[in-house]
Amino acid sequence: MKKVAVFGKPGSGKSTLSKGLSSVTGIPLYSLDSIVYKANGEKVDRAMYDSAHGEILSSDSWIIDGLGPIASFYERLDASDTVIYIDLPYAVSYWLVTKRLLKSVFVKPEGWPDGSSMLKGTLASYKMLKLSPTFWNDDFLQKLESLSTDKTLHVIRSVSELNCFIGRCGR
Repeated sequence: MKKVAVFGKPGSGKSTLSKGLSSVTGIPLYSLDSIVYKANGEKVDRAMYDSAHGEILSSDSWIIDGLGPIASFYERLDASDTVIYIDLPYAVSYWLVTKRLLKSVFVKPEGWPDGSSMLKGTLASYKMLKLSPTFWNDDFLQKLESLSTDKTLHVIRSVSELNCFIGRCGR
């Protein structure tokens, strides 16, 4: 495991899993939100994103957390040796997005871009979740499995599987 792509619906635990995996393995972690967005929450220029993303992909090891623009997503899948797809039920994802918003009153969520509005981000997450079935579905999983024949593929389908994956079984 040297090049790890972690992705899933909003609020699925990507940042928490990625941070734990980076801590255990020593592999550098890159959150796509910090590459896609400026410190004030605005999107970066696409050329700047593509350059930063390409630079990360060309490095010896990385953990990249997030989806990003779809073309870069498929580049990341191709370059990775390990793929982690967090596919929690929609009701759980909606709850986790809401929980993240509530917790943000006290502490900034892991992987959340500096200066980004939690309320705007939460509304965008809800919107993305509403649209998600058009992308995150059985056809996607079949395509992912066919693209990952030469990789280690992990599909996490429950909070308990997620907790066990990051070493928190029984919590």
